[in-house]
Amino acid sequence: MFEDFARSRIGRRLSRALLAFDSFVDSSLYNAGERARAGWASFAARMDRLHVGGFGRVGIELACEGLTLGLGGAVLALALAVPAFRETSDEDWLKKQDLAVTFLDRYGEVVGQRGIRHDDSVPLEQFPDYLIQAVLATEDRRFFEHWGIDPIGTMRALSVNARSSGVVQGGSTITQQLAKNLFLTNERSIERKIKEAFLALWLEEHLPKRQILKLYLDRAYMGGGAFGIQAASEFYFAKNVRDLSLAEAAMLAGLFKAPTKFAPHINLPAARARANDVLQNMVNAGVLTEGQIYAARRNPAKPVDRKRDISPDWYLDWAYDEVAKLSAAGKLGSDRVLIVRTGLDGNLQKHAEGAIEDSLRQYGKQYRAKQGAAVVMEPNGVVRAIVGGRDYGASQFNRATDAVRQPGSSFKPIVYLTALMTGKLKSTSIVDGSGICLGNWCPHNYGGASAGQMPMVIALQKSLNTVAVRLSVQIGQAWWKGKDANQWNFAKLGRAKILETAHKMGITTPLTDTVSLPLGAGDVKMIDMVAVYAVFANGGRRAPPYAAVEVRNSSGDIIYRRERDGAPLEQVIPADKIAEMNNMLKEVVTGGTARAAQLEGVTAAGKTGTTNAYRDAWFDGFTGNYVCTVWFGNDDSTSMNNMTGGALPARTWHEIMAYAHQGIVLKNPYGIAGPAPAVAKATPATPNESAPAKRPATLSPRTAEVLAGIEDMFVSAMRAEAPRVERAIPNLAASSSRAHNGATSTLE
Repeated sequence: MFEDFARSRIGRRLSRALLAFDSFVDSSLYNAGERARAGWASFAARMDRLHVGGFGRVGIELACEGLTLGLGGAVLALALAVPAFRETSDEDWLKKQDLAVTFLDRYGEVVGQRGIRHDDSVPLEQFPDYLIQAVLATEDRRFFEHWGIDPIGTMRALSVNARSSGVVQGGSTITQQLAKNLFLTNERSIERKIKEAFLALWLEEHLPKRQILKLYLDRAYMGGGAFGIQAASEFYFAKNVRDLSLAEAAMLAGLFKAPTKFAPHINLPAARARANDVLQNMVNAGVLTEGQIYAARRNPAKPVDRKRDISPDWYLDWAYDEVAKLSAAGKLGSDRVLIVRTGLDGNLQKHAEGAIEDSLRQYGKQYRAKQGAAVVMEPNGVVRAIVGGRDYGASQFNRATDAVRQPGSSFKPIVYLTALMTGKLKSTSIVDGSGICLGNWCPHNYGGASAGQMPMVIALQKSLNTVAVRLSVQIGQAWWKGKDANQWNFAKLGRAKILETAHKMGITTPLTDTVSLPLGAGDVKMIDMVAVYAVFANGGRRAPPYAAVEVRNSSGDIIYRRERDGAPLEQVIPADKIAEMNNMLKEVVTGGTARAAQLEGVTAAGKTGTTNAYRDAWFDGFTGNYVCTVWFGNDDSTSMNNMTGGALPARTWHEIMAYAHQGIVLKNPYGIAGPAPAVAKATPATPNESAPAKRPATLSPRTAEVLAGIEDMFVSAMRAEAPRVERAIPNLAASSSRAHNGATSTLE
């Protein structure tokens, strides 16, 4: 059939068409190949004419590689600069500034500042000429000639630094430094330098030179918390920038690159040496002569004394962080200049610092303890004093608020409280103090002592480890609803309930669930332990620690008041369980491990804590008036020499709290029966002790609040009267003028 189709007329035509198409394809491919060969031959012939050999070829190859790398580097630089340019998308980028906070104590006295001291009120035209010349001669001599980046200045700086074998001159222009101050951080990285260079070009494109210079002089950090040369002039010399002498201007001009290194209130000799370098730079730049700087060298600048007998730096650092969080949460409005009245008790702060230092000076070597910390707080959460370490000048790390340490047995009240909350146990319930094992872990009591049956209150008084672990098992049994009932599962559920109680009461760190958790093996912050014991002191309400009682803006208006705007204290633990627990904790002080903490005439309760290998020693205690926690240890967690919480921590707690309770109306801790309230007196000294420090008369918290309210009433009244007074001023001025003219006529 196929043969018949092939012999047919249609078959013959189709066959011829296919043969023609095949011929066309073959000829097209052949012709294309021939043209390609001819084109390649032509291209090769032309390339042969351009062929370079020898050193010329090496140069061309290097140039090509350089061009390739340069283009790749440019693309990379642009990619790195994109995140920086996003910062400029904010229309208010020129108005941004950090918080400037002035802190007052509980009585309204200024006690310190944090954040920035910033003042850009003086126009550039009113700056002394030699001040601007000193800055330009030292920081950027070609400022008015370059376009944001100065290759000549950079090469000169590299040359000078190479000859000096160190960094003598910086290569960044003023515009680059301003870009860093406005948009970037102080991170030392190539990425930041690339961003800085691109932003410098952007600034030069968008701002005139004089505005760039003014912004630099106003925004650069000058040490001592001062931003800008006007604020620095006020801080270091107590004068307006307009009134600076040449010597003072040179000293300030030397601060821009290393403000902490050359700050005169920290290292005056270094500041004066740097000022001499600035004066020499002015001579080298040709703006002054040797004769003109002679007097400034012979009579160097004398900054005002900024040293104080007491500076509550630990407290203010923590208070500033709190204010910054309030601001970030939008609770303080848009104003960046704030006045904050805190709960700080300056006398108590000073005494607490002295108590920690005295204890370490007398007993630190004996116990091999190098650090201590303390926090004093009212049961409602307002913090009265913070001691974050032995010496703020040596280390600014705040051990009271930032360090995480194991609390040891001072954590056990949380365990006992959780046990009471099951409803199955009471303070009089009999517990077993004998040994217990959870898997391969078998805890032992302090000193290896064994114990038998006893009431819970006695077990807490003796701080028995085995009882705390057994209680975790009993807590789990009380809540268990599963089928696989065994001691291990009971203990695990019990620890979960203990963790729940701990976080309810104020522990913020993520405690790890381990078998040793009931013995205080988790890491906690000291400020959190104060919050936990405040729950005991106030009857079961969670009391987050705070410093800011009241915040005013730059106009003096109250924009935040803790009593009005803060969250109310939440009842997190039943009050009856707190009362029962407090009576148990009182026994720890009267007849247990914390007898050294007893206060004459003041009912106190609390718990000692000692961790494995004596790495940490605590005493957490409270009265009806104050909660206080004291800790001793070493920053590197090395072991101390057998220091327990009932030793130095309890004695130091007694020293701080005896002072704190002088001259105030005493209150009993919640749920503890006691004598009627009385005004406390100084605890008399024992024959082996010196007389305790006498505390100045102090106002009660309520009295301080009433006085603050009266002040607000006066301020409001004065503001209400201000418009009427302003309207009366023109009339007063007119009548004064008429009287003056009349008097003049009479005299004439």
